[in-house]
Amino acid sequence: MWSWRAWRRRKTLDRHALAPELWAGVRQALSMLDGLDSVQDQRLQALCILFLRDKRLTALPGVNLDDHGRLLLAAQAQLPLLELPEADWYRGFHEIVLYPDDFLSPQRHRDASGVEHVWEDERSGEAWQQGPIILAWPGVQASGGWEGYNLVIHELAHKLDMLTGDVNGLPPLHNNMRVAAWASAMQSAYDDLNRKLEADPDAETAIDPYAAENPGEFFAVTSEYFFSAPDLLHDAYPQVYEQLKLFYRQDPLTRLQQLQSSDPQYQQPQPA
Repeated sequence: MWSWRAWRRRKTLDRHALAPELWAGVRQALSMLDGLDSVQDQRLQALCILFLRDKRLTALPGVNLDDHGRLLLAAQAQLPLLELPEADWYRGFHEIVLYPDDFLSPQRHRDASGVEHVWEDERSGEAWQQGPIILAWPGVQASGGWEGYNLVIHELAHKLDMLTGDVNGLPPLHNNMRVAAWASAMQSAYDDLNRKLEADPDAETAIDPYAAENPGEFFAVTSEYFFSAPDLLHDAYPQVYEQLKLFYRQDPLTRLQQLQSSDPQYQQPQPA
């Protein structure tokens, strides 16, 4: 059956096919893509083309955004969607704003006694409900390796979380997943991390302590680790890893282990 959406997709992909040397440069810069097979590679290229068609990247003064940079960002944004069923997973926003450095974000909080606190928080990324994503360009450039940091995936995980309404660490689960199993794995690990930090605020935790801020940040941080340090996440919280494996329908740990097995000198390189 003829589909206008499928026809438009095909026309877009044919018209905007990526130059091989441009894609090769992005693959070289993003070691977290190492281990993808040829089918996955082609699918990721297609997802990047569609992402750049649908989302506006607004570079503020001081950000030199060329074709390599645009594709570098798109590849990291689309990696989490690589094996998900076709759907508008990133609906609810149309723009990514790129700052030349970390930025100040106005914050407002009313405490239990009713006192309102207002301050400015320095951030490298922010995702607004029904609004744009803001990223500090140096953070985007520093992402893409196996070191447990990925600003792009972190903020887009918030957008996945927002699909169910509140940012509460519960994205829309697939039919083969159970909310109870997800909640049990996430809450247990979240509580464990908070207990360690309450006992010692300076404790060296297995994952970034920022994950203990709230359940929404826990999901975003563990999504970062799932793709960029799967070995650390699996060792610390194997049940969380398994839930994210079910959700993203990928297994980055196996990819990493196969790379290390085939090349004992593979050192989990960070992006240049």
